[in-house]
Amino acid sequence: MKKKTFTEPQIVAILKQYEGGREAMDVCREYGISKATLFNWRRKYSGMESTHLKELKALQDENRRLKQMYAELSLDYKLAKEIIEKKL
Repeated sequence: MKKKTFTEPQIVAILKQYEGGREAMDVCREYGISKATLFNWRRKYSGMESTHLKELKALQDENRRLKQMYAELSLDYKLAKEIIEKKL
Protein backbone atom coordinates (compact mmCIF):
# COMPACT_ATOMS: atom_id res chain seq x y z
CA MET A 1 0.00 0.00 0.00
CA LYS A 2 1.29 3.44 -0.91
CA LYS A 3 1.96 5.69 2.05
CA LYS A 4 -0.02 8.91 1.96
CA THR A 5 1.50 12.05 3.33
CA PHE A 6 -0.61 14.81 4.77
CA THR A 7 0.52 18.34 5.47
CA GLU A 8 0.06 19.75 8.93
CA PRO A 9 -2.88 22.00 7.96
CA GLN A 10 -4.59 18.95 6.42
CA ILE A 11 -4.00 16.99 9.63
CA VAL A 12 -5.53 19.80 11.67
CA ALA A 13 -8.56 19.85 9.36
CA ILE A 14 -8.99 16.09 9.72
CA LEU A 15 -8.78 16.37 13.50
CA LYS A 16 -11.38 19.15 13.51
CA GLN A 17 -13.75 16.84 11.68
CA TYR A 18 -13.14 14.14 14.29
CA GLU A 19 -13.53 16.57 17.19
CA GLY A 20 -16.65 17.98 15.54
CA GLY A 21 -18.51 14.76 16.25
CA ARG A 22 -17.69 12.37 13.41
CA GLU A 23 -16.85 8.80 14.28
CA ALA A 24 -13.18 7.82 14.25
CA MET A 25 -13.74 4.91 11.86
CA ASP A 26 -15.59 7.14 9.37
CA VAL A 27 -12.78 9.69 9.34
CA CYS A 28 -10.14 6.96 9.03
CA ARG A 29 -11.96 5.27 6.18
CA GLU A 30 -12.47 8.55 4.29
CA TYR A 31 -8.80 9.55 4.42
CA GLY A 32 -7.27 6.07 4.28
CA ILE A 33 -5.50 6.20 7.64
CA SER A 34 -5.46 3.87 10.59
CA LYS A 35 -7.13 4.57 13.89
CA ALA A 36 -3.73 4.57 15.59
CA THR A 37 -2.52 7.27 13.19
CA LEU A 38 -5.55 9.40 13.99
CA PHE A 39 -4.95 9.14 17.73
CA ASN A 40 -1.22 9.83 17.33
CA TRP A 41 -2.09 12.96 15.37
CA ARG A 42 -4.60 13.91 18.05
CA ARG A 43 -1.92 13.58 20.71
CA LYS A 44 0.53 15.70 18.72
CA TYR A 45 -1.68 18.33 17.06
CA SER A 46 -4.73 18.54 19.32
CA GLY A 47 -6.00 22.08 19.84
CA MET A 48 -3.68 23.65 17.27
CA GLU A 49 -4.65 26.20 14.67
CA SER A 50 -2.75 27.02 11.49
CA THR A 51 -1.11 30.01 13.21
CA HIS A 52 0.16 27.73 15.97
CA LEU A 53 1.56 25.37 13.36
CA LYS A 54 3.45 28.20 11.67
CA GLU A 55 4.92 29.27 15.02
CA LEU A 56 5.86 25.68 15.83
CA LYS A 57 7.56 25.26 12.45
CA ALA A 58 9.47 28.54 12.93
CA LEU A 59 10.62 27.49 16.39
CA GLN A 60 11.76 24.10 15.11
CA ASP A 61 13.74 25.75 12.31
CA GLU A 62 15.35 28.18 14.76
CA ASN A 63 16.19 25.33 17.14
CA ARG A 64 17.80 23.36 14.30
CA ARG A 65 19.82 26.40 13.25
CA LEU A 66 21.01 27.05 16.81
CA LYS A 67 22.04 23.43 17.28
CA GLN A 68 24.03 23.59 14.07
CA MET A 69 25.72 26.83 15.20
CA TYR A 70 26.60 25.24 18.55
CA ALA A 71 28.07 22.18 16.83
CA GLU A 72 30.23 24.36 14.57
CA LEU A 73 31.48 26.48 17.48
CA SER A 74 32.21 23.39 19.54
CA LEU A 75 34.24 21.94 16.68
CA ASP A 76 36.15 25.22 16.24
CA TYR A 77 36.91 25.26 19.97
CA LYS A 78 38.22 21.70 19.92
CA LEU A 79 40.42 22.41 16.91
CA ALA A 80 41.83 25.57 18.48
CA LYS A 81 42.51 23.70 21.72
CA GLU A 82 44.39 20.96 19.83
CA ILE A 83 46.50 23.53 17.96
CA ILE A 84 47.44 25.32 21.20
CA GLU A 85 48.35 22.06 22.92
CA LYS A 86 50.58 20.99 20.00
CA LYS A 87 52.52 24.28 20.10
CA LEU A 88 53.21 23.93 23.81
